[in-house]
Amino acid sequence: MIQNKKHKKSEMSRSLNQSTKQVLSVVMMVVALLGCQQKMVDRRMVKDLMDEKITHLYQTKSREELAAITYGEAFKLFADDELVVLATRHWMFDVDVPVVVSVMRSTKQEIVPFWLISDEFVKTDMTLNNEMTTYEVWQKSFDAGTVGLGINGFENYSLHYFVSVAPQNKSDKLELSHFFPANQYVGVLDNGSFTYHDWDELVLENVPAALKGQKLLTTVRGRGTESHLVNAFRTTKFPSSGEPDQVMLTWSDDPATTIDIQWRTNTGVKNGSVQYREKGTGQIREVNAEKYVMDDLLLMNDRLIHRFTAHLTGLKPGTVYEYRIVPQEEWTDKQTFSTETANDEFSWIWFGDIHYSPEWGKLANVAFQQHPEVSFVSVAGDLVSDGLHRDQWDDVFQYSSDMISQRPFMNVLGNHDNRAGLGASMFEQMFSYPKNGPDGVIPEHTYAFNYKNALFLMIDATSKDELQTEWIEQQLKNTTSTWKLAMFHFPPYNWEEPYLNIQKLWVPLFDKYHVDMVFGGHIHYYMRSNPMNGGRVVDSYNNGTAYVISIGIPSRTREMTDEPYAAVRKGEGQYYQYLKFGPHELSYSAVNSEGKIIDSLILKK
Repeated sequence: MIQNKKHKKSEMSRSLNQSTKQVLSVVMMVVALLGCQQKMVDRRMVKDLMDEKITHLYQTKSREELAAITYGEAFKLFADDELVVLATRHWMFDVDVPVVVSVMRSTKQEIVPFWLISDEFVKTDMTLNNEMTTYEVWQKSFDAGTVGLGINGFENYSLHYFVSVAPQNKSDKLELSHFFPANQYVGVLDNGSFTYHDWDELVLENVPAALKGQKLLTTVRGRGTESHLVNAFRTTKFPSSGEPDQVMLTWSDDPATTIDIQWRTNTGVKNGSVQYREKGTGQIREVNAEKYVMDDLLLMNDRLIHRFTAHLTGLKPGTVYEYRIVPQEEWTDKQTFSTETANDEFSWIWFGDIHYSPEWGKLANVAFQQHPEVSFVSVAGDLVSDGLHRDQWDDVFQYSSDMISQRPFMNVLGNHDNRAGLGASMFEQMFSYPKNGPDGVIPEHTYAFNYKNALFLMIDATSKDELQTEWIEQQLKNTTSTWKLAMFHFPPYNWEEPYLNIQKLWVPLFDKYHVDMVFGGHIHYYMRSNPMNGGRVVDSYNNGTAYVISIGIPSRTREMTDEPYAAVRKGEGQYYQYLKFGPHELSYSAVNSEGKIIDSLILKK
């Protein structure tokens, strides 16, 4: 899936402040250093080198010095042989015949990757474009063997270069192999080709005839983070310590008899465990926790932490438990949970995008205070703005600490959590969810669980739709739940950019098995649809699905085009959604930051 257009211009607005003179000076310096080097003298890959270099920088530079590193200063950090690594070991592949390699780089990137000049690539007169930028074409001939290409830069420009390859002799049959990174997609360069496989609807236009038909090597936009040094270093407002914090509940199994408890400490704490008991009783049980080491290389004041997960099993249904994390001595009302009861009544709160905002934290705490009986809480994706920046996750957990230590926090991924093609490793390490998702999708990205008489499909819309379609049908086909609900980040119906692939693949299943409500975010406004079936408004929610979009942070007023299917729309505001389930009735309310109900609905069966 792709990002919505409303994010595109903001992502492209980043630029460096170096003057043209500084840029030219840097390039000339590198040409002098590297122009005469023909062989790789250092077998490290770029990632390994950057890890070592940044680790050394932490030992030799202050935070102020790290934050102030310029592009030119970044080059001075590397010895000649290390610059060769940066120039040749970022992207590698083998060719079996002599080739011409074309490197397409955005003209909006202020500084030309140094190795294009030092390694004697030639800038041609050819250009091509997509809706975001124009690419200029640099070319170089290579003999059969290994082709090594360099970093995108030190500034983490948001549109990485991409590559095409053609045999020098047109009669040669070209084979490419031994790719680094592995699992390289090889396409055909032409109009309509995509270049970023994390954004496959961003396609090329005006491809020069001389390049059409060449082997196209795609990449992901976010690879520039591998060599990011300029304006790269961050701090967290909430660093870890020897005391457990970020205490959070989730489910990865049956809500009636299990629960998972997560927390973090600094790396000085080597082991962790949870003690728990039925509230008000004396019999204490203890469970050892799994430990994970999390590394955020560019987080200056808290790079490495330990995260722990304890799986509590064999619990009694319908029971209130209290717990404490060793070495805590006190039992506290803010560390309790309840297992699922046998009746069909419960309530739930969910939010649209929250983007680690303190304003969301205020709303979340108000919602929990108003509805302390809720069984769990969810966010429909985009919990943070960059899923690989742990300081943003620190904010999320800090702002919601009272709520998530008492109620399971069951979320889905948004495009900002699964960031720019680099994956969602932090999401995977921080949340313990059911591993019952579809084949081909990373475990815990998409999952399903039943809570009493309701089925919740928690779907990763940033993964490929077609990999999940059969799984969605099987979940719906086999459930006996009264209520069927689906949550995923990209809303199939919205005013700005409807997701036609979801409409084609998933919506017919929601129609066929009568999913009651579908929840999403991403567009930063509020909308509840009229009952929808077959892409049209129908007369009753008994025959159609309610599609809801919401936003958990303050949204702005803007002009929106008509949505003939919409029952209620709000172009500005900040909301949470409260749902109360019964055996035959579902009550839905959307509540703004002032505590006013702005929309409500009752479904009956």
